Formats: sequence, C-alpha cells, structure tokens
Amino acid sequence: MAAAALEWLAAACLLLAVQVACEYGMVHVVSETGGPKGKDYCILYNPQWAHLPHDLSKASLLQLRDWTTSMLCSPSDLPAKGFSNQIPLVARGNCTFYDKVRLAQGSGAHGLLIVSKETLVPPGGNKTQYEEIGIPVALLSHKDMLDIFKSFGRAVRAALYAPHEPMLDYNMVIIFIMAVGTVALGGYWAGSRDVKKRYMKHKRDDEPEKQEDEAVDVTPVMTCVFVVMCCSMLVLLYYFYDHLVYVIIGIFCLASSTGLYSCLSPLVQRLPFGKCRICDNSLPYFHKCPQVRMLLLALFCVAVSVVWGVFRNEDQWAWILQDALGIAFCLYMLKTIRLPTFKACTLLLLVLFIYDVFFVFITPFLTKSGNSIMVEVATGPADSATHEKLPMVLKVPRLNASPLALCDRPFSLLGFGDILVPGLLVAYCHRFDIQVQSSRVYFVACTIAYGIGLLVTFMALALMQRGQPALLYLVPCTLITSGTLALWRRELGMFWTGSGFAKDLPQPPWAPASAEGPQPPKDSEVVLSQQPPGEAQVKPTLPAEQPPELAGPEDVAGVSAQEPKSPVSHTPEPPGLPGASA
Repeated sequence: MAAAALEWLAAACLLLAVQVACEYGMVHVVSETGGPKGKDYCILYNPQWAHLPHDLSKASLLQLRDWTTSMLCSPSDLPAKGFSNQIPLVARGNCTFYDKVRLAQGSGAHGLLIVSKETLVPPGGNKTQYEEIGIPVALLSHKDMLDIFKSFGRAVRAALYAPHEPMLDYNMVIIFIMAVGTVALGGYWAGSRDVKKRYMKHKRDDEPEKQEDEAVDVTPVMTCVFVVMCCSMLVLLYYFYDHLVYVIIGIFCLASSTGLYSCLSPLVQRLPFGKCRICDNSLPYFHKCPQVRMLLLALFCVAVSVVWGVFRNEDQWAWILQDALGIAFCLYMLKTIRLPTFKACTLLLLVLFIYDVFFVFITPFLTKSGNSIMVEVATGPADSATHEKLPMVLKVPRLNASPLALCDRPFSLLGFGDILVPGLLVAYCHRFDIQVQSSRVYFVACTIAYGIGLLVTFMALALMQRGQPALLYLVPCTLITSGTLALWRRELGMFWTGSGFAKDLPQPPWAPASAEGPQPPKDSEVVLSQQPPGEAQVKPTLPAEQPPELAGPEDVAGVSAQEPKSPVSHTPEPPGLPGASA
C-alpha cells in the first residue's frame, strides 16, 4: 500500500512538473524579401526539450520551411537535402513528439514547429528523451500558419523566443481606477438621492414616470431568487454558450442604453437649448410631452449601444465602448437597487461569496475538462464556434507585450458583479452616514476597503497566475470594515437594522404643543420640539434645510420629473456573473 501510494505521489508530481514546464512563447516572422514589418505569433513549447532565449535579439533568425504535407514520422518523410539551418513546419499526428523532433534534429534542423488544427497541447516526453534532444520544439496553430504565409509569402524567416511574463500588467491600474471610481460615484449618488427623496415628500405631476424611477428594496426572497437565477444561467451558459451568448449581448445593449440615458440626462438638462416639447406624438415610451433634447439623448444612447453591438469584436477600440456602457449600467443599477439594512447587505454578499468560490474553485473537480465553469464562461469556451465573449465585464487590453497576452488572455477582465455587489453596501453606508450625520465616515471607510480588497485580488492573480473570484477578497474587506466601524462607534444595532430604512426614515420626536396633546407637523414643514426645562436638548435627525451632500447629480442639474427616463422599457438586471477577474 505504501509503495502504491508513493507511485501515485510520484506520478502526480511528474504530471505537475510537466504542466509547470509547458510555457507560452513567440515566433517572430519576417519576410526574406523585405516586405511588411515582422509579426509575433503564439507558440506552446516545453522548455525541457530546449530553452528559448528571453530576448529577441539573442534568437537566431532562420529560414522557415513549410513541410506540412508530411507528418515527419519516418526517415522517408525527410527531404533529400534535410533541414540544414532551418525551422521546419510539420503536421501534427501519427507519431509522438519525440519521433518528430528526433528526425528533425538528425537532419540538421535548429528547431521544430508542429502545426495543429486542434487545441494546442504541451509537447511532452520523458527524461531520457529530453536529454537526447537539443533543439526547441513547439506547437503552432494552423490558423496562424495560414496567416504567416498570407501576410509574408513563402520566403520567410523566423526566430523562436520566450520573453519574461510580467507579474502584473499596467492595465490593472486602469481597471482599478474604473472599478473604485464606479463604486464610489454610484454609492454616493444612490445614497444621497435615496435619502433626499425620503425626506422630501413633495408630489410631482407625472406619477407614472416617478414610480418607474423608484428604487427597489432587496428582500431575502429576492436575494435567494437572484442567486438561483445566477446559478442556473451560469450552468446553461456553460453547456449552451453559443446559443445563449447572443441573448446576453441583446440584454446588455438594452440595459446599457438605459443606464447611459440615466447618467447623461442630468447633464443634458443643463443645456440652454432644446427645451421645446413634442406633445402630439405616438412614441411608446414618451407620453408626457418630452423635450427635444431628451429625445435626442435617447437616440444617442441607443445608437451607442447599437454601434457597440455591431463592432463588438473589434479588439482595437470596441472595449472602450463596452467599458463606458458597462460603467453606465453599473451606476444605473446602483441607483435603482437598494439594500435597506446591513442585515440584507450581509446576506447578499455572503451568499454571492459562496457562489463565487464554488464556481471558480470547486467546479474544476466536477467538470470533465477540469476547468472552472466561472472562468470558462467569463472568458469564452475555447471550443466555441462563435468565438463571442460575454459583455458583462470591464475589459482592458494588456499593455505589456508578453506571450500570455498574445496567446491566452489579451484582456484583463473584471465582472460587473464585483462592482455592483460591494457597491450596494457602499450605497447603504452613505445613506446611513447621512442619517446619523457622521461626515461620511462609513462611506469613505467602505470605499477604501473595496479598493484594498481589489488590490489583494490583483496580488492573488499575480501569485497564482489564474482567474480569481474577486468577491473572495472584496466581501470580507467591505463587510468586516463596515461592521467593525459600526461596533467601534457603538452604532451596530442601528447599522444592522437600518434604523427605519426598510420603510421610511423615523420622524423626529415631537414635544407637547398644548394641553390637548401632541400636534403632528404638516407634510411640507418640519417643526422641532421644545425641550422642557432641565432636560438635554434632543439633536434633530436632520436640519431644517436640506444639506448640500444630499444633492445627487440629477438634483444639481435640476432634472424635471416629467422628462422621459429611458429610451427603452425598464429592463431588469440580467443574471450576470458576480465574479471572475482575470
């Protein structure tokens, strides 16, 4: 038994060593006739055969010979004059990697590229074979081989090299700024706007539009239903990705155009022109005589989402539109969805914490491929026929030239769930700050905790070199920070229950105004009680005038409630992916 256990342990260590040894590299191709500028292509190589230089200037530029008509499995497959000082391209199959590279080395080749029409796999061997071979061997995709000869012709030279992979790409700074900025702005906007609307009870002319823009309180039942929907959608996407991905893309276009309209309407309201109204219209979503400028804004928002939908696979610039639409969508959801108590915040964050960890770390043991369902869906399956990517992420291209950026992950990703879920807690903290008049101490502390959690996520990503469930680090940082702060300030009871945020904010205490009993105030004014002699004066919950911090972006701009709120119908939040950053 002990011997068998040792054999299994040795086999596992050998497998791990093979997996670690396989690395991404690059083949730099130039034309012998001085044509277009050289280009790098992805290769997968095993350094146990032979190491590649890390610097292109130290790599030999050799003739690349197309020999893909042969499998190179027997001496009869060799050319008459051999491969002297060349790097042959041979087809994959019919024999082992060792058989191919042994024949190529014996005929004078200085490297070997095996062309594969399937997924690239590590060119493995055993220790004895590694010691016998002294030339590098790597796999090149068939698509890249066709592009090489199409771009540079048949007379080409190539150099094999493997530059060092940076620990972290500079694009992480951009993602950090976008994520923290969205959480801070969305939390501040949502908290300020919600508290102000609860204290100001004035009525507006267009009640239907007002109700459409009301915030939605999240209940425990809604939390459970949302998590079940997320799990179901994620599993369905894993098995039916090529069909459902277009449904998610369509939902994103509708929801992001709505969010963009909601974010830009306060700014458009400040424009001095376009105030004339169109009352006689048959528009389906504009029944209250919309202004011309708001109609133009609606058309602009729809046009932006349509442009992204058409050119979404243009890697050079489409990611900018996707990030802008994604940030607008997140701000809109933070403004619309509200967690009424810290108890509700804790329930939602902990359930999604378990959800994220399960689908990233546990599902690799349940799938045949051994891949994480979350990472597979977020980055797109390798065998997808459509090659479409889910848009529910912030994405920024890698700024460092590296094999990983060229071969596997040209973009760094952060899921919308990693912004929305902690952002709802940040918004709650801001509302509580305003209620207890704590100079935004909860809001600032929770926002800083979110930034620290995101930095920890990036560190884990750099150390493990695999996709991380960001909520694994964000949830503890934000929950522990806000809860500890409430405990230190001796406000944990109020913070836990929301002190009335689940319904309406409490009215200030009223002192007897006459012998007949207490007189309630009118809806439009606030009257402070007179304290009896000898008792301490009770601090009012809010001052008589609205403090400046309650003004959200639409209040500063003076948005009228009778303007259209959306170019499309109200779209509920699609079951997105609360995790997976890469």
